Amino acid sequence: MASTNVYSLQGSNVRKTWLMFLVFFVVVGALGYAISAYYGDPSFFVFALIFSVVYSFISYYSSASIALSLARAQEITRADNPLLWNTVENLSIADGLPMPKVYITPEMQINAFATGRDAQHAAVAVTQGALARLDKTELEGVIAHEMSHVKNRDILVSTVAAVLAGVIALVADVFLRSLVWGGFRGGMGGRGRNSEAGGLIFLFAIALSILAPIGTMLIQLAISRRREALADASGVLLTRYPAGLISALEKIAEDTVPMSTARDSTAHLWLDSPFKGEHVSWWHRIWMTHPPIEDRIAALEKLAM
Repeated sequence: MASTNVYSLQGSNVRKTWLMFLVFFVVVGALGYAISAYYGDPSFFVFALIFSVVYSFISYYSSASIALSLARAQEITRADNPLLWNTVENLSIADGLPMPKVYITPEMQINAFATGRDAQHAAVAVTQGALARLDKTELEGVIAHEMSHVKNRDILVSTVAAVLAGVIALVADVFLRSLVWGGFRGGMGGRGRNSEAGGLIFLFAIALSILAPIGTMLIQLAISRRREALADASGVLLTRYPAGLISALEKIAEDTVPMSTARDSTAHLWLDSPFKGEHVSWWHRIWMTHPPIEDRIAALEKLAM
C-alpha cells in the first residue's frame, strides 16, 4: 500500500507543476494589470507576461546548473570517490533510474540535495561533511532519499516552485520600489487617484504586491515539507534498511556546522535546512522549509516496526 501511494504521486507532481504554472501566470497577469492600471500604461502588463514566460523557460532549463553553482559543487568521476559513485550507481540500478551526475560540495555540514528537471537530467550533490561523518549505510540512506526525489519528480516541482516564487516576488518588489522612489506620485495615468475606481485599483495593487509573494512562499514551504517526508519513506523502500537513514538523520540533528553557501532560494532543495548554528535568524526559524527531524525519525521508526 505504501509503495502504491508513493508511486502514484509521480503523476500528481507533474499535475501540480502545470497547476503552479497556471496560478503563476494568473498572479503575474494580475500584478501586471494592476501596475498598468495604476500608471495608465499597458506596457507594464505586456512586459510582465513576456518577462515571466522568458524567465520561466530560462530558469526551468538552467535551474540545476544554477543550484549546483551556488553550492560550489564540483562534478566527480568514479576515480575521485569510488564509495559515493558506487552508492549512487547501485541505487540508480535498483530503482531503475538513469545514472545521475554526481557532485561534491566543500561544505562540512552533513547535507545533500538532488536537482534537475527530470531523471534524464538529474544530479546528486553531497557535502564533504556527509562523506567524512557518515558511514556506508548512513550515506546509502541519504543517497536513497535524494534518488527518491528524482524518481518522484519532486525536483521538478520544487524547482518550478522556487522559480515562480522568485519571479512573483521580483515583480511585486519592482512595483513597490517604484511607489517609494516615485513618492506615490504619477499614478492612475492622470485620472486622479482621488476617484473611487483609482483608489480601489491602488489598494488592490498594493495588497496583491504584498500578499502574492507571501502566498507563493507558503505554497513552496508546504510542498517542501511534504516532499521530504515522502522521500524519507521512498528511500527506506529502496534500501529496505530504515536504520541507515534514521542514524543519518540523528547525526544531522546534532550537527551545528553552518553552511557558508546557504541561501533562501535553494534551502528547500537540501535534505535538511542548511541554516544551522547559533546565528540562525528568527526569519529562517519561522519559514522552515523542512519538517522537524524528530518527526521524520519517528515516522521512519514506525516503518521499521
